[in-house]
Amino acid sequence: MDALEHPALDEIRIEAVLQALADPMRLTIVRTLAERGTGVACGSIELSIGKSTRTHHVRTLREAGVVHVRAEGTSRICTLRRDDLDALYPGLLGGVLAAEH
Repeated sequence: MDALEHPALDEIRIEAVLQALADPMRLTIVRTLAERGTGVACGSIELSIGKSTRTHHVRTLREAGVVHVRAEGTSRICTLRRDDLDALYPGLLGGVLAAEH
């Protein structure tokens, strides 16, 4: 399985991050990753969507620089890029996560 491309820190743009976080399903993924604090198998996150839609949402988050995804066997492990986002946009992720569902 090939390594997935992720934007470097200096390639992460606020517009892409905000657009990625604006979708309720993607926000659920981000909240779950923030709560668990460690890498999570993308397929283990409770969502009422199909596999291809889940893949689309995870790819959008990865391409925006919100999550890091790595292959581990047949699973994809997602980790929130909290340190990177906090360094670039202090308080953004904390504010989004603290907002009411």
